[in-house]
Amino acid sequence: MRLKGMREEVHRIPVDGQKVALVLHLPERTPAPCVVACHGLGASKDSEKYLLLGREFPGAGLVLARFDFRGCGESDGVYSESTIGTRVRDAEGVLEFLVGHPELNGRFGLLGSSMGGYVALFVAAAGRLSGPVVTWNCPATLRGLDPTRSQDLLGLGAAFFDELRAGRYVDAPSGVRCSLTIQADHDEVVPPHHGQLLFDRAAEPRELVLLCGADHRLSDTRHRLEALTRSLAWFGRFLCDSK
Repeated sequence: MRLKGMREEVHRIPVDGQKVALVLHLPERTPAPCVVACHGLGASKDSEKYLLLGREFPGAGLVLARFDFRGCGESDGVYSESTIGTRVRDAEGVLEFLVGHPELNGRFGLLGSSMGGYVALFVAAAGRLSGPVVTWNCPATLRGLDPTRSQDLLGLGAAFFDELRAGRYVDAPSGVRCSLTIQADHDEVVPPHHGQLLFDRAAEPRELVLLCGADHRLSDTRHRLEALTRSLAWFGRFLCDSK
């Protein structure tokens, strides 16, 4: 989906023999820092939240990269075969592709909503990123995950749950620095105390923002805009101002 009046690039990048769909939204002045946006389960790069980021980030001097995990949206792959591990690899593949892009200055941040935030934290913890990470309503653990209680888990296959049973990606990583945790206090999907757990595990600098009255999807425009404003301020502090 193209955003009217925006300067965009559309790519299909190879990851493990398949193609991942990627869209870049570019500011007027480049080279510029880039934020890679990771969507959650049951979403895509064309979901409302990511189109909002694509509209707003370039105005703040940031490149916004939104992409579809394999099995989602316009990317190759089968949704039922996706796991946290495959999603981590997709995000890493996007970062690898973007390094050296002539309109980027080599500084990167990550923003992820729900399971996209979970993936972003693992990418950062693996040393693939030295810049800031922002999560919106992200789980701190997948222990006790019940596939019968969430619409977002419908369609996931045995590989996803086998990975968890094997002990991989069960808990969000500790020690991620420059982490902004945004958590809705009326989140009906991710229990709000997960936000505190993520904050406690993060390394300085770190910040926890509670959105009063907000739900998991930030369906109220006011809550979504507050999350956007807080995120832009964090990236402005640790990405745009970094030397």
